[in-house]
Amino acid sequence: MQCNIDSKGRRIRGINAVVLTATAAVAWWMDWPIWIAIVLGLGGLFSGFEALKGWCALRAMGIKTKY
Repeated sequence: MQCNIDSKGRRIRGINAVVLTATAAVAWWMDWPIWIAIVLGLGGLFSGFEALKGWCALRAMGIKTKY
């Protein structure tokens, strides 16, 4: 995997990861359906992975993203 996003894109994905993970924790705590917490948590983990590696899955597939 080659780095395909810049520092601004990494920052945006990092913030997204924190927000999704925190929302998953709130969903778990408030007894929302378990699948919602799982989907949010997995989304947060994947977004965190993208931020740490500097790699965007959509860009890797040829889709142009703003950041």
